[in-house]
Amino acid sequence: MKRLASYVTGSWIEGEGKQSPLFNPTTEAQIAETSTSGIDFAAALSYARDRGGSALRAMTFAQRGELLRKIAKLIHAKRNEIIEHAIDNGGNTRGDAKFDIDGAAATLAAYADLGEQLGDTKILADGDGIQVGRTARLHGQHIITPRHGVAVHINAFNFPAWGLAEKAATAILAGMPVVSKPATATSLVTYELTRAIIDENIMPDGTLSLICGSAGNMLDFIGGQDVLAFTGSSITAATLRGGAGVVSRSVRINVEADSLNAAVLAPDVSLTSETGQLFVRDVVRDMTQKAGQKCTAIRRVFVPEALAEEFNGALCEELGGMRVGDPRADGVRVGPLATANQLRDVREGIERLAASTESLFGGTGDVTPVGDTGGKGYFVGPVLRKTTNPREAVVHEHEVFGPVSTVCVYNGDPVEAAKLVQLGGGGLVASVYSDDRDYLGAIIPEVASFHGRIYLGSEKVAPQSPGPGTVLPILTHGGPGRAGGGEELGGARGMSFYQQRTALQGDKGIIKRLLD
Repeated sequence: MKRLASYVTGSWIEGEGKQSPLFNPTTEAQIAETSTSGIDFAAALSYARDRGGSALRAMTFAQRGELLRKIAKLIHAKRNEIIEHAIDNGGNTRGDAKFDIDGAAATLAAYADLGEQLGDTKILADGDGIQVGRTARLHGQHIITPRHGVAVHINAFNFPAWGLAEKAATAILAGMPVVSKPATATSLVTYELTRAIIDENIMPDGTLSLICGSAGNMLDFIGGQDVLAFTGSSITAATLRGGAGVVSRSVRINVEADSLNAAVLAPDVSLTSETGQLFVRDVVRDMTQKAGQKCTAIRRVFVPEALAEEFNGALCEELGGMRVGDPRADGVRVGPLATANQLRDVREGIERLAASTESLFGGTGDVTPVGDTGGKGYFVGPVLRKTTNPREAVVHEHEVFGPVSTVCVYNGDPVEAAKLVQLGGGGLVASVYSDDRDYLGAIIPEVASFHGRIYLGSEKVAPQSPGPGTVLPILTHGGPGRAGGGEELGGARGMSFYQQRTALQGDKGIIKRLLD
């Protein structure tokens, strides 16, 4: 039995007492265990602040970027090993595992490139300087510097590689040390990846720590220079927002939570067009990739009434080719859900939808998995529901975090479509499929303030589009309202969470020399 340790205060430490189990979601066999009991979290955070923070702040952006580039290359070199861990502990198909791992490497590489562009400096100017006195001598300039704290990252279960990388890349380039806490149930990938980084001696001492297991009382010790970034449920997010560090010590918190992402088909799109085929591919891929366990997965599909029959048929036909089962079996496109709790929650969510919607495909998700699973595993087949009442409350109020989507028929009007999309209460991404500029011009202003990103599917981008479910490091990831109200990535924008903007006021020559 593999026992996972945490990496804190420069050492690997195995927790004491009762261990939390990790399972293979295909066979339900226990494959590892971990605990954080006995770890001194106050010391862990202090060590990261004092040792890691000092080391990173002494480096330039270019030097920090080189650290990230080395990690990206290491992930590429260890790719096949990490894939095996993702299959064993996450139930990922090889394709799904690659999506997570390659996304991690690409994000690190993108921030490495940004570090190279920012160059050999430790302080950034924010905008142009301004004259604030009677003469140009008295000068004002905003500058950006790293916060003197630690970045605590609490990540979700579904992307154990990418989740680590996207937050750590931004924080480390900004100049803040990281304490990463992956979801315990699927922490094997994060553990093995972090161990490889530490074994290669890539990071300066204290700049990267790992908590494998419960966070215990760690958040009792975060303070005003620290930041907290969380990805997960809105219920947990609400608890974190009410913590003493956030409320009493003004700890910055960034949240990525639930999101009922929408895909809107415009009435100008025909099924035989490239845009129509792109719509079908994107919806099915985002329903089934990672077994639908993606924060950017499409949960609501809006189709004009006149096009509903043919597009619903095309979606069902495409879903019919998605084999569900053991991710190591030939031809399997959809593996199991990650945990027994996920299986329970998804089945309960499907039941809620079934009470108010009709089945288009998959019924309630019952499926006989492909491969030798021994009657075990947390399997749910793709489920596509439909409703002729596009304002059906359950569709817009509850996210089923699995391979489940609902088609809502609407009248084809872009303003009406926007109002329906808004019922989701704010999301990470909305996608609109149209080649009609007037339609796009009408709907985009109405949905933009409800989303962190809008993906426009059209004939001209169809051959090269990665789809709405792919998070790009150079574009903002996050969303308002139900989605948590946070922002991550976005190139240099993402670093602002880890940095302090300060106004300098004084002699122009001194300020210019400081920045040079």
